[in-house]
This record gives sequence, structure tokens and C-alpha cells, in this order.
Amino acid sequence: MPALRLALHFIRRDVRNRYLGSFSGGLWALAQPLIQLAVYGFVFVYVFKADKVPGADSLGYVPFLALGLWPWVAFSEGISRATTALADNAPLIAKVALPRQVLVFAAVAASFLVHGVGFCAIALALRAFGVPLNLLALPLALTGFVQLFLLALGLAFVCAAVQVFVRDLAAALPQLLMLWMFASPVFYARESLPVRYQGWLDFNPFAFYPEFFRASLLHSGAVTLAAHALALVVALAMLALGLTVFRRLDPHFEDFL
Repeated sequence: MPALRLALHFIRRDVRNRYLGSFSGGLWALAQPLIQLAVYGFVFVYVFKADKVPGADSLGYVPFLALGLWPWVAFSEGISRATTALADNAPLIAKVALPRQVLVFAAVAASFLVHGVGFCAIALALRAFGVPLNLLALPLALTGFVQLFLLALGLAFVCAAVQVFVRDLAAALPQLLMLWMFASPVFYARESLPVRYQGWLDFNPFAFYPEFFRASLLHSGAVTLAAHALALVVALAMLALGLTVFRRLDPHFEDFL
């Protein structure tokens, strides 16, 4: 319980610091995804003419994009913020004995909390504008968000631990995440790839999630129970690996922070 209370404290602090001094306060968590979606929708639909993407042609590209983009934003931002969580809190670590895992957990959880709210706002907005979104499946989709959180948390533990010793990781991570994003079906459907490359997406642990959200909420494509089970196993395995790496390196953190 003390660890849980500590985690909740750091989550609240992270969310509060994001909007400290902001005129709109926490409402920006709702407004930001709507503004970004409008910008992406204009660029991809009216400039790049992306409304012919398989799976998006009948429903429109904007809802197709939204259900792939927001999981990615939560995933990538959670990892990025958690990677520097130990260095950002180095003075606190030097003065107070606390489980360092809490700092990483709080950074990832705060990102998923903020963008989870944004994801729900996007879903409700799309439905209000007449998109045939299955809101009854939203609770199921949010379970996928939790599963994605476990995957991101496992990767965040690895990145946060390695960042203490390899400071270049934080600088290289945005480029690596950008490559990962374009290697995932965020802006396109699996069917848009040449047939010989479509199977490669099965080796991308993030690829399952855009397809899952689109299948659940838009009935665009299908996700098998086996694929869902495999994604869960991968997420739990990544979390176990991340915790193992973090705990092995933890005794040496104070020497390098």
C-alpha cells in the first residue's frame, strides 16, 4: 500500500505539472487530441488523399487514423517520459530512499491516463459527428489500452535503466520511436503493404493494437482470439524482462546519477 500511495502521488504530480499555469488546466487533455485530429485529418485527407486506405474507404480516414494514432501517442510518450524519469528525479533519489520503479511507473501511467481521456474524447466526438462507432465496445477497447500500458511499462523499465549509464539513449529515442511508428499500421492498414511484407507486422509488438481498436470500435478488419492472447503474452513477457533488467541495474544507479 505505501508503494501504491507513492505511485499515485507521483502520477498526480506529473499530471499537475503538465498543466500548471495553463489557462485551460486539465481541459487541454480533451482539447489537444481534437485539435491534432483535425490537423492530421486535413493533411492526410485533403493533401495526401489518403481516404482510399483499405479499411478506411467506407468509414473515412479520420476515424481510421484516430484509433491508431492515440494508442501510439500514449505508448511513445509514456516510454519517452519514463526514460528520463530517474535522471529528472536524481536530487530526490539522492535524499530519499524510495523504490525507483515507482518513478518509471508514474511517468508511464500519467501519459496513459492523459491520453486515455483523450482517446475517450475522440471516440465520443466521432460518434457525435455520425461515425458509426460502437461505443458499447469502448470498455473492451480500454482493456486493450491497459494491455498496451503493460507493454510500454516493460520497455520503459529497460530504457530508464539503460539511460542512467548510456545518456545518448534519450537523444536517440525520438528517432527510434519515429521509425517504429512508420513500421506500425498507424497511418495505413496491413492490406496497404505488399503481400510479402504483411507478415512482418506480426513481429512488431505494437502492430496488434491499432488493428484491435479498429476491429473493436469500427468493425474494420478482424482480430483473432489467438492474436489477442499472443499480444498479452508478449506484453507480460516484456514487463517481466523490464523489471528484471531494472532490478539488476538498480544497485548501481546512485553511482551514475
